[in-house]
Amino acid sequence: MKTYSLKASDIDHKWYVVDAQDKILGRLAAEIALRLRGKHKPDYAPHMDNGDYIIVVNADKIRVTGRKMTQKVYYRHSHHIGGIKATVLKDMLRTKPTDVLRKAVRGMLPKGPLGYKLIKKLRIYTGTEHPHAAQQPQPLDL
Repeated sequence: MKTYSLKASDIDHKWYVVDAQDKILGRLAAEIALRLRGKHKPDYAPHMDNGDYIIVVNADKIRVTGRKMTQKVYYRHSHHIGGIKATVLKDMLRTKPTDVLRKAVRGMLPKGPLGYKLIKKLRIYTGTEHPHAAQQPQPLDL
C-alpha cells in the first residue's frame, strides 16, 4: 500500500471569521496558528500550506491574564548602537492593537518560507467590519 501525498491542487482553503472580543491572547493565538497551519485537517502535511484563511475582528478588545498589561514588553531595534526601543503591552494595545495578535501568532508558526506564506493568510481588524464579504467567511467559535 502506498502512502497518500496531498497535491497542491487538492487543497481546499476556507475562510473563517473569529471574534476576538474578551478572548485571551495566547489561547486565541495558539488556535489561530493551528488553523493557519492546517493541523486540524486529517490530510495535514508539515511541508505544505493546507490551512485556512482567518479573519479576526475586534482585535482591540482582546484580554490577557495576570499582570501582563504592565509587565509584557515588546522590543524592536533600529540596528544602530543603543537603538533598542521597548513598548509595554498596554501602550501597544492603544497604538497598534493588530500587531499584538499578529506577533503572538507569528511566534507560533514555523520560521522560513512556509511561515512567511502562512502569516499572509491572517487578516486582523480592530472593528467589527471587514472587507472580505465576497469570500463568504464562516463564523468560527473558538
